[in-house]
Amino acid sequence: MHQNHPNHPNYPLLHTVNDPADLRKLSPENLQTLADELRSYLLHSVAKTGGHLSSNLGTVELSVALHYVFNTPHDRIVWDVGHQTYPHKILTGRRDRMSTLRQLGGLSGFPRRDESEYDTFGTGHSSTSISAALGMAHAAKLQGIERHSIAVIGDGSMTAGMAFEALNNGGVSNCNVLVILNDNDMSISPPVGALNRYLAKLMSGKFYTAAKNAGKNVLKNAPPLFELAKRLEEQAKGMVVPATLFEKFGFNYIGPIDGHDLESLVSTLENIKHLKGPQFLHVVTKKGQGYKLAEVDPISYHGPGKFDPHIGLQAPTTPAKTTFTQVFGQWLCDMAEQDGRLVGITPAMREGSGMVEFERRFPDRYFDVGIAEQHSVTFAAGLAAEGLKPVVAIYSTFLQRAYDQLIHDVTLQNLPVVFALDRAGLVGADGATHAGAYDIAFLRCIPNISIACPADENECRQLLTTAFEQDHSVAVRYPRGAGAGVPVEKTLESLPFGKGEISRLGKSGIAILAFGPLLYAALQAAAVLDATVVNMRWAKPLDTELLLQEVCSHRALVTLEDSCLMGGAGSAVLEALNAAGVNLPVLQLGLKDEFIEHGDPARLMALQGLDAAGIEAAIRERFGVFLGHHAAE
Repeated sequence: MHQNHPNHPNYPLLHTVNDPADLRKLSPENLQTLADELRSYLLHSVAKTGGHLSSNLGTVELSVALHYVFNTPHDRIVWDVGHQTYPHKILTGRRDRMSTLRQLGGLSGFPRRDESEYDTFGTGHSSTSISAALGMAHAAKLQGIERHSIAVIGDGSMTAGMAFEALNNGGVSNCNVLVILNDNDMSISPPVGALNRYLAKLMSGKFYTAAKNAGKNVLKNAPPLFELAKRLEEQAKGMVVPATLFEKFGFNYIGPIDGHDLESLVSTLENIKHLKGPQFLHVVTKKGQGYKLAEVDPISYHGPGKFDPHIGLQAPTTPAKTTFTQVFGQWLCDMAEQDGRLVGITPAMREGSGMVEFERRFPDRYFDVGIAEQHSVTFAAGLAAEGLKPVVAIYSTFLQRAYDQLIHDVTLQNLPVVFALDRAGLVGADGATHAGAYDIAFLRCIPNISIACPADENECRQLLTTAFEQDHSVAVRYPRGAGAGVPVEKTLESLPFGKGEISRLGKSGIAILAFGPLLYAALQAAAVLDATVVNMRWAKPLDTELLLQEVCSHRALVTLEDSCLMGGAGSAVLEALNAAGVNLPVLQLGLKDEFIEHGDPARLMALQGLDAAGIEAAIRERFGVFLGHHAAE
């Protein structure tokens, strides 16, 4: 990549493109130069901010071609998941704001309707694009508007049931909808499932596609022969090329084509523009394209922090703190060693959930089911029904997708499944789409499931063991990244089920009931206020015995959680007090009833008043009268 200076690359053509209308003024011969500049700009930009890299390097040409051929924003493009949309953002007027990416008040790492008219649909979770684009296509038809609706979906997202539900509906719709399969042969974890293997065979299909098209031209004037040839063709190819599958859904299948060949992309999209009805274009791309280090190791460059693009990712000089994810990964291996009934399940988040070592050591007891959260939960239920002990490692935000399965297939039948809920609470740079803010509230109302809220790394390990020991479902929720830095014991000792403990005794008459990692911020605030702090540990069952004990010796209670206030652990405390006929003032602290934007997690927590200073200030404001001399400090 050519540049004048490592920190100031020169992008003469890219700087003339302030929106897609500028792009469409360029001659076709200039498009490749633009794509090269865009890729370099992207690389140097992400190197400064951190963010998703490999997937974006793979969609440079596709983004250029789509905005060149289609009349955006009149024509609608829906990007599935959306972490591959940086080139799209750069081309649609947000180039100079890329330095603010994933920061508070800056650009989102995902498409957002309120950020740009070119972001036609907000995404963050997978496999929603075809449904949304089909809805848009129908809306255009009903309103008599001539427009194209395009869904860009990756091969990983295509494994999800929702994508097939939409294809099944779209194939009979007679709407102008175009589905582009961006097949980069690599999900975040290696692709799994029969469909991926099937799609991976496509490479052999390039010659075949050319021959098929030539045959069609020769036979189109002799319909009976054409029909016969078509039937023979289907018989002969069987399931070797994906065309059969998508054509059976009612889509006109085109491809596969090289997603880095701009000329081919533009001409194919121009042809498709004039076709009516549901179209399916199969595009083959490479994650990390154009940056050798990312091409070789796309997983490491999937979502890197800041780095020097000339050197690449470097191992940190100071040892990183142990994360909750690593604690889970180690516990999983240790518990599997001890109990042969344990099986581990992930919906395509092997690395993110800390299961790489478990897969290496226990390959027969490791199941990556692909991006299929609903299936992962019911699959676990099937395993549990036969006497095994499944552990489903799933991000809190992704468990939302399997809510019915959790109720109908697991808890209704009272099956013992452990849910290891990573990324609970706020996740920072990924923002509202990935926040694990609702798990306590949505799990608490379901019978036959318990919710553990470890305060630190060691407690996380202990409560995972406690969860595993139960004969019903238990969810253990823990945040992204590191916690208080408490050393983790190597034993598999558990903690008492449904019981909390007093962490600090105070004399102010105020008790803070902390659920999860905010215990440590509570202890800081309590030291100034001389408040009691209770580490509740369990949102369900609530330790009502300990709660009522605190009621007897305190004048006011404060509940504290890194999850939504509405229906959360604080609500559970109020319900318990009401049931016991206790009338005591309670201050509930947690996440407000709003979607919380992307940004630095510590800063976001402070803005929610959930750091030590915010907790102290809130208590002073509400209970200053109880604090005596403290109130005047």
